[in-house]
Amino acid sequence: MNRIESKNLQVYFGDNHILKGITTEIPKNTVTALIGPSGCGKSTFLRTLNRMNDLIPNFKKEGEVLLDGDDIYSPRLDVADLRKKVGMVFQKPNPFPKSIFENVAYGLKIHGHDDKEFIAQKVEESLKSAALWNEVEDKLDNSALGLSGGQQQRLCIARTIATNPEVILMDEPCSALDPISTTKIEDLIQKLKKEYTIIIVTHNMQQATRVSKYTSFFLHGEIVESNFTDKIFVEPKEQKTEDYITGRFG
Repeated sequence: MNRIESKNLQVYFGDNHILKGITTEIPKNTVTALIGPSGCGKSTFLRTLNRMNDLIPNFKKEGEVLLDGDDIYSPRLDVADLRKKVGMVFQKPNPFPKSIFENVAYGLKIHGHDDKEFIAQKVEESLKSAALWNEVEDKLDNSALGLSGGQQQRLCIARTIATNPEVILMDEPCSALDPISTTKIEDLIQKLKKEYTIIIVTHNMQQATRVSKYTSFFLHGEIVESNFTDKIFVEPKEQKTEDYITGRFG
């Protein structure tokens, strides 16, 4: 079953027509990469999937976005529940100015958990899942702001998975990181896809080939081509796709 589908999705910010008829399917428990030049609509599309664009003035949407067959823009839908199911990791690590422990526990507490033993267990599980536990287990009370950039990004991933999402959105999660930290995040993505559906926006085409099973190429607010990643990069069907991945523009 497809975890996410969009059908003729149009997005406007005021008079600007940003997404133009996006129809795509994202299968469950896979990694899908969104590639394309800056300003082509990748991040806007990503943010439609957990309704982050709702926070932007003059946002307007037409068409459908479905999560497991349910319309996520239905008036009956609880947006807080949606964002619990569809977590997001941003381009720059954004830990809260709190302890490492409190960063991971935060989502659990705002969703009503107050059992200290349960929270402690969940924090440990999430840090282990994010491949960070061994580095921080003896300094959980230290400020998260003292971690390196790569550790902060893994902490943000731990914070995201602590609330048991089904989908993880990643908006260029490695663009601010050094190569060693990037490798750790990519290894982590490979582990997490067994439990989560992951959609990653990346400008790094080598990264797309390393981490994703599917790739969608965006240009001027449209999807030019979607396919298995190896097909996109080895045998693209569209000339525009070939021109982009061979560096003729972008």
